[in-house]
Amino acid sequence: MRRTKKERQRLLSETIAENPFVTDEQLATQFQVSVQTIRLDRMELSIPELRERIKDVASKSYENEVKSLPIDEVIGEIVDIELDHRALSIFDVQEEHVFQRNGIARGHHLFAQANSLAVAVIDDELALTVHSNITFVKPVRAGNRVITKAIVIGRDEQKHRTKVEVTSTVNGETVFVGEFDMYRTKGKGE
Repeated sequence: MRRTKKERQRLLSETIAENPFVTDEQLATQFQVSVQTIRLDRMELSIPELRERIKDVASKSYENEVKSLPIDEVIGEIVDIELDHRALSIFDVQEEHVFQRNGIARGHHLFAQANSLAVAVIDDELALTVHSNITFVKPVRAGNRVITKAIVIGRDEQKHRTKVEVTSTVNGETVFVGEFDMYRTKGKGE
């Protein structure tokens, strides 16, 4: 069933509000219209293009929020963080991040993004990775935008440990998953 323009624009606005990182191409597929139609709808609704939406989200500085490592040591760009709860980062895979032979991203870049986000989400001056269990689900290539979410899923106050679950996606498809067991110097309330 074909939607009316008004209905499509309402749903488009809701979709972008829920996920500001969605591309025009993904929206065109979702709404079964051309990319040009999506762009015209965005213009009518005064919704900026993806690049501007990302800049807007990233414009909030997280430098003073991240305690466990300097913000410039985080691999990828943190776009949202709530210490001891969740964090979100974006990493744009460039040619220098991939193997020349097959164009697939080197795994240590995906791991570094996930691990540094797991460290950054910890509300402590010192956070170290004790153990990780990771799986590379799908290959990532140059030009892909990797969106990584870290969620704190548990704490052991006596052992000073925090469990962080990390999931990386490209265009909504999972490419990397990991569970990180993090050491922290302080328990809650110390």
